[in-house]
Amino acid sequence: MGIRTGEQYINSLRARKPEVWLGGRKVEDLYSEDVFKQPIHEIAKLYDMQFDPEYQDKITHMCEETGERVNNAFLVPRSHEDLMARSRLFETYARATFGLMGRTPDFLNVVVTSMASNSWFLDKYNPDWSVNIRNYYRHIRDNDLFLTHAIINPQNDRSKASYEQKDLFTHLGTVKETKDGLVVRGAKMLATLAPITDEVIIYSFPGFQPGDERYALAFAIPIDTPGLRIICREPMQDGKRSVFDHPLASRYEEMDAILAFDDVSVPWDRVFMYNNVEAANSLYPMTGIAQQPAHQSGVRGYVKLAFATEVACKVADSIGVDGFLNVQNDLGELVQAVETIRALLRVSEYEYEVTKDGEYRPAPAPLETIRGLLPKMYPRAIEVMQIIGAGGLLMSPTGADFENTELRPDLDKYFGGREGVSAEERVRIFKLAWDLCGEAFGQRLLQYERYYTGDPIRKRAIFYNQYKRKSKFEMAEQALKDTTKPEKNLI
Repeated sequence: MGIRTGEQYINSLRARKPEVWLGGRKVEDLYSEDVFKQPIHEIAKLYDMQFDPEYQDKITHMCEETGERVNNAFLVPRSHEDLMARSRLFETYARATFGLMGRTPDFLNVVVTSMASNSWFLDKYNPDWSVNIRNYYRHIRDNDLFLTHAIINPQNDRSKASYEQKDLFTHLGTVKETKDGLVVRGAKMLATLAPITDEVIIYSFPGFQPGDERYALAFAIPIDTPGLRIICREPMQDGKRSVFDHPLASRYEEMDAILAFDDVSVPWDRVFMYNNVEAANSLYPMTGIAQQPAHQSGVRGYVKLAFATEVACKVADSIGVDGFLNVQNDLGELVQAVETIRALLRVSEYEYEVTKDGEYRPAPAPLETIRGLLPKMYPRAIEVMQIIGAGGLLMSPTGADFENTELRPDLDKYFGGREGVSAEERVRIFKLAWDLCGEAFGQRLLQYERYYTGDPIRKRAIFYNQYKRKSKFEMAEQALKDTTKPEKNLI
């Protein structure tokens, strides 16, 4: 089939019947559910962009294997131009959602592409795993599927390993093998957009120890597989808010969920790894599934930070406070943060690596630097927005107020901004800002960025240790050697 339209995505979604729980009730019709309806349409718009002449050549390509047009997320980079073709896809999708949807289809499709193109790693453990991941890649590529993933254990007793929890299957693990496949039980999180995806892929971070064998799993199944229960978090909005009052929350709510597996059957041809601690610990570094998706998340994070910065600037401009030096200083800080992330992205793309198999990968150090900076830079952008907006963020009337002819003259008089900025324009700008910096929707976006790649302190420590191993502090050592020379040799 190749690329699919937004309508085809919606039709496939309506044909599925996953077990979704929201607010204590089972959702019977996903498409008609207020919370999901607009996000479904936002994802559908991304699929439709693949057919738009303005974007098609930027975000899709002709597949050599099938002769069909496919999304660039399925492109295995064999040149610098291929790498940039994926970058253009990432930025196009991110700008279409202002960087606010972190789990658009390109993200996990890149993960599977990276796994499949490095399936040689799985051969030494089980050749079937290698075949399975390559076939699965073709399956999602040729059908243009939308995936979620769940790779984190629920926050139970974090002082204990998975096998030490009160219930052996609190965390997702293998119950038994059958002639048809594995039976798995337990839970994983944080499955973003799970209810409105086609399939879920499971894999895990490194860190497995002896005793964790049953939890060392990687597989993929349809989201409506029997026994798979999707338990949604409390919605950040009810799906009924007006676009005027909530221009972002009304459109870009990304539902997160815990996935509870109740003796779910996973066919053998959908198993990519199990019962092997060594393989599980090596999956990330050997397949590039940290590095290649980090390119997508870096671009998406850049767009999101740039958007927040623009909104903060609009707030300041609308009320004329950007003439004050302290405000200019804060906004200048945000602009420099955006430029820092943009520069790091370009460095990662132009100082690429080439694997022994000829796969081009963005340089890892700049991408990891982005991962270390964004958890500080984005919260700072939100803080600046809150400081500049001050009490005005709390005092916006509603769209219904503006429609009231009796009330409208007062609104036009008391809510106007600097000269040339009408009351309605200023209120719209402040509502845009409030969705980002004050509403539950915006706080979720903030928390999401803080912990997007896990514990930022631990990630920075890992980054330092890798730096220490590679650098050997050569310049410092040379300086120390120079000081041991006789004074007559020094100028």
